Amino acid sequence: MIEHSHHDMGGQSAGKVKRTEHAYDDWELRVDAMMMLLVGVVGGSKRMTVDELRKNIESLPPADYDKMGYYDRWVISLTQTMIQRGVFTTDDLARKLAEVENRGQTPVSRKLGSDPNKRKNGV
Repeated sequence: MIEHSHHDMGGQSAGKVKRTEHAYDDWELRVDAMMMLLVGVVGGSKRMTVDELRKNIESLPPADYDKMGYYDRWVISLTQTMIQRGVFTTDDLARKLAEVENRGQTPVSRKLGSDPNKRKNGV
């Protein structure tokens, strides 16, 4: 008997695929553009392969895989690949995420944090 990974839906009943076009969110378009740059489709500088993208998506825990959308999985996989290749470290990523989180915040909004109830009530 062949054992399938969680992401491998081949041969399983999953219902009919709806083939419809939809509008993409800006962040999804950015992730797609980042992927095109990283695999060298545009720009000519190849930083990763599609196989690496697939490997890191397939290694997601089943519960995480099921909760994520298509481009959410890409973001995680692109990040993991860049860390694995030494392009940046988890510390670099944490610093950048903190920097982005603090952009545009005032000392008061930083003190209140991201809790919307605190911001609304000023507590």
